Amino acid sequence: MKRIVMFTSLCALLWHTSCKPHKEEKEEVSKYAVTSPMVMDTSFTKEYVSQIRSVRNIELRAQEKGYLENIYVDEGQFVKAGQTLFRIMPKLYEAELLKAEAEAKAAEIELQNAKTLADKNIVSKNEQAMAQAKLDQAKAEIALAKLHLSFTEIKAPFAGTIDRIPKKLGSLIDEGELLTSLSDNSEMFAYFNVSEPEYLEYQTNAKSRGDNHVNLLLANNRALPYKGEVQVIESEFDNETGNIAFRAKFPNPDKLLKHGETGKVLMTMPLKDALIIPQKATYEIQDKKYVFVVDKNNVLKSRNITISGEVPDLYVVQSGLSQNDRILLEGIQKVKDDDKISYEYLAPQEVISHLRLKAE
Repeated sequence: MKRIVMFTSLCALLWHTSCKPHKEEKEEVSKYAVTSPMVMDTSFTKEYVSQIRSVRNIELRAQEKGYLENIYVDEGQFVKAGQTLFRIMPKLYEAELLKAEAEAKAAEIELQNAKTLADKNIVSKNEQAMAQAKLDQAKAEIALAKLHLSFTEIKAPFAGTIDRIPKKLGSLIDEGELLTSLSDNSEMFAYFNVSEPEYLEYQTNAKSRGDNHVNLLLANNRALPYKGEVQVIESEFDNETGNIAFRAKFPNPDKLLKHGETGKVLMTMPLKDALIIPQKATYEIQDKKYVFVVDKNNVLKSRNITISGEVPDLYVVQSGLSQNDRILLEGIQKVKDDDKISYEYLAPQEVISHLRLKAE
């Protein structure tokens, strides 16, 4: 009988000993870390889709009609300022120049005769004046003929790279027809649109911003090794989008950038009194960000928030939270709406100190 009692007592002791740690472990698992948003001055880097343009890009068009007699360059070729690119058959315009020069000589002889006769009072001074006007007109015709003849040679107005040449040798060219495009890619412009709130932050925090330099992320997700500088901000906002256009200028010594490329301008935006939360405290549903807010009864409520920017490990909250809210920091995937939890509150300063934020 004693053995039965001892055995029963031993079983009870073992049951009590083995069950107690499991209970404590369960309590530990159900205890979550909670923190609050933090207000601080900081900055974040934002990406802006940009259109890349040459500092100078023009269309070269024919100014005279005729056959394309010579093409002196090839597509993609670099040319110097003043270099001849195309020649339209000049025969007609050469003939017009010779005709104008002949008429000018005739007018000059007529003027000399009129002057001689006027000096002898054989003809009036008006006759001499008319002869002078005729000579002036002939000289103007020479200048016009020379101008037309010069238009048969198309030269590069500046140094740059030739684009596609759609017309081939011998083609009949109409006046105003496109021959090619010329791009000066020594430096490049990147145009991008900035929202009104971001524009105001950018302009009013010039001192904290430090400078106007920006980076450029190319289509292959690699950064251009040269920094650009924001030089121009347009004078008006777009009424439809609410944005204003910025223009940054980038050096292009390697000629890597071409007219018409796309990229992303990376611009550092200063933020004063920004509301900051850890990224790991959020979850996403259909491209929308949510957090779990702990109410006064320790019950979780999901809440949609709007993000205005991000820095390493942190989000800048535009709307949806206040500094006094308590949000779930860890265990996001283990809970759901209306769960009541036990938690340990962590000061936001302590949480953020373990992240990679670079605050100002």
